[in-house]
Amino acid sequence: MRNESFDFLQKYLNNPSPTGFEKEGQKLWLEYVKPYIDEYFVDTYGTVVGVINPEAKYKVVIEAHADEISYFVNYITKEGYIYVRRNGGSDALVAPSKRVNIHTDKGIVKAIFGWPAIHVRKVEQDKAPTIETIFLDCGATSKDEVERMGIHVGSVVTFEDEFMVMNRQYFVGRALDNRIGGFMIAEVARLLKENKQKLPFGLYVVNAVQEEIGLRGAEMIAHRIQPDVAIITDVIHDTQAPMYEKKTSGDLHCGQGPVVTYGPAVQNNLRELIIETAKTADIPFQRASATRATGTDTDAFAYSNAGVAAALISLPLKYMHTTVETVHQDDVENVIRLIYETLLRIEDGHDFRYFS
Repeated sequence: MRNESFDFLQKYLNNPSPTGFEKEGQKLWLEYVKPYIDEYFVDTYGTVVGVINPEAKYKVVIEAHADEISYFVNYITKEGYIYVRRNGGSDALVAPSKRVNIHTDKGIVKAIFGWPAIHVRKVEQDKAPTIETIFLDCGATSKDEVERMGIHVGSVVTFEDEFMVMNRQYFVGRALDNRIGGFMIAEVARLLKENKQKLPFGLYVVNAVQEEIGLRGAEMIAHRIQPDVAIITDVIHDTQAPMYEKKTSGDLHCGQGPVVTYGPAVQNNLRELIIETAKTADIPFQRASATRATGTDTDAFAYSNAGVAAALISLPLKYMHTTVETVHQDDVENVIRLIYETLLRIEDGHDFRYFS
């Protein structure tokens, strides 16, 4: 990976981007992608779209989501302790002993998720943490002191953990789900520009908001763009670590390539084009199956605009929704390559219908 790309990846992942409050991360992403697009627009809730060939009638989307799971301040005790509620799929099991940033109008307030020691907990307390039992300590001794810091009900809380490289080949950190997707689609735009590829259609590079609470950003932007084709990238569970059940989650490996999904929301002809592209370009890939829905922004695009040819290219990831989400660098590079090479095989007016 080139140095400039790596530097952007690290800066982008370290920047907080909680669901509903993605603005600063979106600004970073847009600044990076601007040299590789013709124009851009931002919607009401913060989804950013870079456009190449905006005059073209046939529209192709490549998309990732920009938000990360987080917490909201929900209740402040008279002693100054803070209880929270989830913003997205945050896991209370991960929280105890973690350092956090509480985002306020006065700036970041540092805090921790406290937890009583094992030898002082009562039997009835010695249970797995839940959203009702985890609490924040910001060093205050009263509710008034907490509020003087700028903290109030509704303040957003994100984990402090930052990006690192493990064993020279794994990227580790919080919020790789799915800001690393935003990085990958930005790299596709860069490659198209630097390789002087002239696409016969309009390309919409979409970094969507609010996926973690129900694909909301994708729903909004799909209706606005009204694309003909959408290629979505998100993360999918690596199932090799202990406690994963392959019979239900599949047999997927970090380091063995992008994952192509089968399911009702995935348009078969577009999926086959992606698979043939992988074979032709000698890009390793894996397969996964979904049931009624993929659970990703693919669903929002597929069922918009009277039906859009949509497909999902996923990045295998370990330990989803923790602060140590882990992906293999080779998979990141190969997702970028697969999206890039697939775009080069889509024609103007490409008809993906099953029959006509």
